[in-house]
Amino acid sequence: MDRLLGSSKLIAAALLCASFPVLAPAETSGGAAAEVLAFEQAMEAAVVRGDVAFVERVSAPDLSFTHGDAWTTGGKPLGVDNRQSFLERVRNKHYNVRDLDSVKVEMHGDVAITYGRYVAQNRVTAPGKGAWFSVWFERVYQKRDGHWLYLSHRTVHGPTYGPDRQSVSDR
Repeated sequence: MDRLLGSSKLIAAALLCASFPVLAPAETSGGAAAEVLAFEQAMEAAVVRGDVAFVERVSAPDLSFTHGDAWTTGGKPLGVDNRQSFLERVRNKHYNVRDLDSVKVEMHGDVAITYGRYVAQNRVTAPGKGAWFSVWFERVYQKRDGHWLYLSHRTVHGPTYGPDRQSVSDR
């Protein structure tokens, strides 16, 4: 009897799942996704060269940039930049390098979510830390008036520090 009830539950679950449409995965390459990746690359290059005008033009007035992953376990992030404090980092050329790695894109109409990693080198080394570090992130962009706008960055893992690029690139 228990076997029969177990089979009935399995059949009911299969029928329930069959009644919902199968959704195609969000776009991850080509078209708008490729445009978002190019935009993200251009933004990273602007951050490194200290191009405040570009970063300001492509950043939402309510931009939020969450550093560090302690928030993922109920703690406090290392810091949260708003647009002005993020632009100050850009102005001060806080980074020597910020290279994107393993970035994927989800498209949701005029909203794009990217997730991946960047490997970076700070100009000034934090006490007890190496200048090289990597973070895994999620970012949100929205297309407004035909242009992509940077809305949000959240570090979801890291930073992971190392003495050199190789030590953080292999993690």
